[in-house]
Amino acid sequence: MRNFKYIILGSILALGFSSCTDWLNVNTDPDNPNNKSVLVQNRLPWIQRFYQYSAGTANFRTSCMAGVFYSNSAVNAFTTTWAANNAASSATTSYQTWFVGTAANLNDLYEVAEEQGAYHYMAAANVFHALGFMQMLDLYGEMPYTEALAGIAAPAYDDGKTIFNGCIAKLDEAIELFGRTQEATAPGFAGGDMWNGGDVGKWIKLCYGLKARYLLKLSKKSDLYSAADILDCLSKGPQSNADNIVATCFNSATDVTDYLIGDPIMTNGNWNYAAYGSNQRISQYYYNLLTNMRGSGVEDPRMSKIVPAAMYNVKFDLNGKVQSNDWLRSKGVDSYGQATRLLKGGATSIQITSYASKDVDLAYYIADPTDRAAFISAQEESGRPYSVNGDSVKVTYRAGSIYVNNNNYLYAGDTVYVNIRSNASLTGTTGTSTRQNESDVNWYLQSADAYNAGVAGSTGSFQLHPMSDMEILTYHEMCFIKAEVYMRQGDRGNALTAYKAGIQAHLDMMQAKLTEWHAFGYDAANPDMSPMDAGQISAYMGSNAVCQDAGSLTMSDIMLQKYLAMGCSLENWNDMRRLNFSAGNISDFGVVYPGYDRGPLFTGQAALPGTAKTDPAYWLRRWTLPTALELGYNSAQATAMNIHAGELFIWSIPVWWDCASDDEYYSYIK
Repeated sequence: MRNFKYIILGSILALGFSSCTDWLNVNTDPDNPNNKSVLVQNRLPWIQRFYQYSAGTANFRTSCMAGVFYSNSAVNAFTTTWAANNAASSATTSYQTWFVGTAANLNDLYEVAEEQGAYHYMAAANVFHALGFMQMLDLYGEMPYTEALAGIAAPAYDDGKTIFNGCIAKLDEAIELFGRTQEATAPGFAGGDMWNGGDVGKWIKLCYGLKARYLLKLSKKSDLYSAADILDCLSKGPQSNADNIVATCFNSATDVTDYLIGDPIMTNGNWNYAAYGSNQRISQYYYNLLTNMRGSGVEDPRMSKIVPAAMYNVKFDLNGKVQSNDWLRSKGVDSYGQATRLLKGGATSIQITSYASKDVDLAYYIADPTDRAAFISAQEESGRPYSVNGDSVKVTYRAGSIYVNNNNYLYAGDTVYVNIRSNASLTGTTGTSTRQNESDVNWYLQSADAYNAGVAGSTGSFQLHPMSDMEILTYHEMCFIKAEVYMRQGDRGNALTAYKAGIQAHLDMMQAKLTEWHAFGYDAANPDMSPMDAGQISAYMGSNAVCQDAGSLTMSDIMLQKYLAMGCSLENWNDMRRLNFSAGNISDFGVVYPGYDRGPLFTGQAALPGTAKTDPAYWLRRWTLPTALELGYNSAQATAMNIHAGELFIWSIPVWWDCASDDEYYSYIK
């Protein structure tokens, strides 16, 4: 992902972009725009679009923190070492894209819509207010809020409690506004709504679903947590997959890049950050849930759709095109367990693979006889030609092979770690200006040769293709929230029903999208985009990977299936904080996320001074404020609210909803 260009944004979002739909259109006076002249039906889709950028950043980077992904890029501190630092650019983009791309437009949208009696646009402004500022609270804790959008150069900070209550109030007002009939002269809501096509009923369900999500965050607060309130919101939120709120995204050859970030306009925000580049891979922790949930040894039918694969054993026809091949399913990168590969090579050492357009010889110096014997054995098993000269082993990678172009033997086996990159048509084939066909989103390594031959280096991952739906709020999340609430009440029967409904809902949601992709022809190039086998789905639901008995259901069962289904989502990290990761000290639930812990490459003691898992400061619990922005220009206000705002250990201080009481919270920040 390229660096974000910080630009003060007023009505500039409505200027002349070529767009994916009539929604993303120019305003009525492109030569003289101002914050009042932009049509509300033109402003809302850009608010939706830029919110997706901000959410995509937060989803990806917190998923690295939650153990879904491994990265060998700058966010590796979140995936392996946990050595977070206050100069990290990784803590900046979500802030910038929210305030510059989205929040700067909310007051204008609300006020212009109010003048026109466009109540549904006013309500939408409130929804985005809640979505964005709650995300800011989740990430940073304290934040300019009351004065944030008031045009004040150095706005005062508000505490987490104020931000949380303000977001709930905005949702309550949005529900009331959505319940009104717009004035006859007001612009139609369908004309500006890219998410739900103007379906007010779905927006109301979104509001109640968000309230359920947010009220669940109060689970540590005995004086505020209310199971009845959450269940009431769930009864008014999404009731099936038909109620899912998603941003439909596209991979189009006619796409264009946006003015602020330079990324394709139509694509999925999660893809923009997690699968735009070649640095990310599935973690061993996440992989194990797809292959061995509950120690069952059962492979999840979703596994081959989520864990990418690369071609190997390629055979070519007379034209040099792939005639036949096998698929190498990626292994997960181990950061939390033994981490053998990373301990040998370093935290960021997993290599990007290359394509051999002709035979390639690489010589490896291997002094250790045990390592050398194991390396030779691996070549024999793979059928590669090799020769040995003392401590040197020369290997020939045949034309069509995927290999690591490095003479360090430790890296040679990194072909088993397939990255999750997926190509968009607009961004071209890697290393070339050639645009891929719209129905082909494979990644073709680093050269035009691989693309021209048809040798795919990655099939990508279900949530992370350019045209994957951007999931805003889903029925399966609502089911898992219900299961957790019932479990907290001791109602295991209803908890089991909701838990199984959540698993089935996610399987059904994936199957519907895979069927859609099959109809479009994506799976002609990428078999991982074909529908799952219905028999395997049924077998999985009846297997030991899914708890079948209410009496043996655990909170870990519920939360690990939710974790698997949510995938690239900020909500996984939010849940892990609420349940104290693998500390095992929440109620009588035991260890909810077994195996998640500091790994053997941990070097983050300065940011995380806690020495015991039950100490809150043992875990990554928030982000530092953007150093070049808030700490550079508004540090006085930041430290007036939180005296530790500029300290490195800020990463370990719980945000407001992550504390059992206000007294605990203020003891951290005052």
